[in-house]
Amino acid sequence: MRNDNRNYNYNDYPSEKRMEYELVADLIPTGARVLDLACGNGALMEQLIETRQAICEGMELSPSGVEVCRKKGLEVIAGRVDEKLPYADNQFDVAVCNVTIQMLMYPEMLLSEMKRVAPRQIISFPNFAYFKNRLELLLKGRMPKQLLFGYQWYNTGHIHQLSIRDFEELVGAVGGLEIATRSFVPMGMKPIDMLGGVFPGWFRKVVIMETRRTNG
Repeated sequence: MRNDNRNYNYNDYPSEKRMEYELVADLIPTGARVLDLACGNGALMEQLIETRQAICEGMELSPSGVEVCRKKGLEVIAGRVDEKLPYADNQFDVAVCNVTIQMLMYPEMLLSEMKRVAPRQIISFPNFAYFKNRLELLLKGRMPKQLLFGYQWYNTGHIHQLSIRDFEELVGAVGGLEIATRSFVPMGMKPIDMLGGVFPGWFRKVVIMETRRTNG
């Protein structure tokens, strides 16, 4: 049986480049204080430090992720990101959580704590309502695998799959936030990207939402 992705071993990939990193970096002001929650191997922080001269701190549950980050000289602590965070109110300018919210037990706690520690939040996630997922569920009657990255429903860490509408509802439920910008990782297929501009809920696969605190 293929290894599951409920427990990542970052020693296997200490560095990586992901398409959403550049889009996230575009939302970060130069010199900003950034908290990267579920920072993994620290690759996003490295890019933000290099391209945005950001002052970054991170938090990661996986021991291997923390180890890899510290070997790189990054300031990272171990811990869960979906509970009370060990940071002061407004300690950061921006809090980031990249493609991890769907893997958390308490996504609402994550967003609430991101709001507390920073006035701006950037959250990215795979859109479970992507059209290939809809078709697979309709035609095959089984858990879609498009956004499970080849894993099975029972050995994936993706426990809270969500759509763009679901995230919008979460923002409303947490309260005190507004969605400021929406970005999408292009698929590289012109027809799909064009349709995504009109019907993002159907044809956008990875979504990047920037939210902002509305109460100062």
